[in-house]
Amino acid sequence: MIQTPFRSLTNPTNVLLPTTSSSSTSSSLRFSSTAFSFRGLSLSSVTPKHKGAFFSTLKSSMADSQKSNAVVEVFEKEELAVSLAKYVADISNKFTTERGAFTVCLSGGSLISYLRKLLEPPYVDSLEWSKWHVFWVDERVVPKTHEDSNYKLAYDGLLSKVPIPPGNVYAINDALSAEGAADDYETCLRQLVKNGVIASSSVTGFPKFDLMLLGMGPDGHVASLFPGHPLVEENKKWVTFIKDSPKPPPERITFTFPVINSSAYSALVVTGAGKSDAVHSALKGSQNSPKLPVAMVSAEGELKWFLDKGAASKL
Repeated sequence: MIQTPFRSLTNPTNVLLPTTSSSSTSSSLRFSSTAFSFRGLSLSSVTPKHKGAFFSTLKSSMADSQKSNAVVEVFEKEELAVSLAKYVADISNKFTTERGAFTVCLSGGSLISYLRKLLEPPYVDSLEWSKWHVFWVDERVVPKTHEDSNYKLAYDGLLSKVPIPPGNVYAINDALSAEGAADDYETCLRQLVKNGVIASSSVTGFPKFDLMLLGMGPDGHVASLFPGHPLVEENKKWVTFIKDSPKPPPERITFTFPVINSSAYSALVVTGAGKSDAVHSALKGSQNSPKLPVAMVSAEGELKWFLDKGAASKL
């Protein structure tokens, strides 16, 4: 039985990719050309023996009304976890130093498993966990002890293992309906913006979280914003609800795109060949083709894609 001590709310690219070739020369790398600009990379340092990231920087319009600098990196799976931990730690250190708090939004799925390196030295003992404030980009409206709960996933895999104050972990009120839980979560966020815990975007007026950690489904959905669903177009509410999710469980709450896209930093962590079509559509799709939700993700600062070879295989 899981304990739940935490707060419950009541109030272009030229993408550089590895190939399957065993050659140690630069011919083992291929480029996919688009209209994006390419910024420097030393090809001589990238060989099959090099276990680090294969990367490029791109500028891409990820939403109709917003443009963002986006970075795409392709990793071996273990290196992805290593790089993601450093990325999160660096942003945590930046904001805990600058504003005395770090607001981070988690997703479900495999994301939590890729944060596992935060539980190892040097991060587990050096991060200012007491200054973390943890939120969920979306949540299933189920008890916190339920296997489908994103809270339970994060608690089991991360939160129970680090000294984040229980009052700094903002779970939904799972005793409410989906609509009630969404309204309750938004009410709490508004209070935290008023209190200065969460920053406010001077650009959009929506809450400006320090870091959004996002996953993506094979259909290109992010949070609980699914292709073709009306909620994709919601632009007034901070938090909304869905009762007919095409992926079970059907009842969920979710941040809206204006909130997601007002974040200072966003990371999209996508792995597996089963998601390669959606990755291709988001990063290289025609402007005339329908936009997947993932292609609408932006950030006021930097959006970074963390891909493994499978997810990047069709770029």
